[in-house]
Amino acid sequence: ASGTWEARITLGVDPGTGRQKQRSFYGKTQKEVRQKLQRAMIAVDEGTYAEPSKITVREWLETWLNEYTNDVKDSTRTRYRQDMNNHIFPALGAVKLSELTPAACQKFYNSLTKRDKPLSAKSVKNVHGVLHHALKQAMRLGYARMNPTEACTLPRVEKVEIKPLDAPEIKALLNVLGDDVYDDLIRFDLFTGLREGEVLGLQWTSRSEERRVGKACRS
Repeated sequence: ASGTWEARITLGVDPGTGRQKQRSFYGKTQKEVRQKLQRAMIAVDEGTYAEPSKITVREWLETWLNEYTNDVKDSTRTRYRQDMNNHIFPALGAVKLSELTPAACQKFYNSLTKRDKPLSAKSVKNVHGVLHHALKQAMRLGYARMNPTEACTLPRVEKVEIKPLDAPEIKALLNVLGDDVYDDLIRFDLFTGLREGEVLGLQWTSRSEERRVGKACRS
């Protein structure tokens, strides 16, 4: 295509034909193609290069998760794994990476909202994020010419208006709480206004500190 650069690398000799096996890399600029070629050459030297035409979506996402997500939190990687196992692999895992199309990705996203237990728009966006980032890395390495997820349309996330508890509701909630540590956590959240993620991220320095805060919340 006009304005497209191409570079090739020799991957060895095909034992069946005796001819050299070559792999082409494409990009919009010479620099982009050179970078893809250099990454591929390093992978060949290290013995980690795999021909894109033979890689499935599942195989690539497994590699991506194990090798290219070390900069994220363990909890985030766990969520990536769950989205892959529960949603991406059953639908797209067996598809060849080189054959994954925007239409296939769009059909996959649409199916997530039409199940017996449909995913919310936010959950679909999370699943998309995993697939999108994995395919973006595949492009950087020259395993894919395009990222098919970039052409997809996701369901719109509707913002739910937050309605704080009024005085009678707060009183009713306090009346049903007991002396359990989780009840103390609810009281703490109720009177501090922290968001769910902030509360769940708290760490007690000791049991005595935990009891002290719980006692303060009840007083």
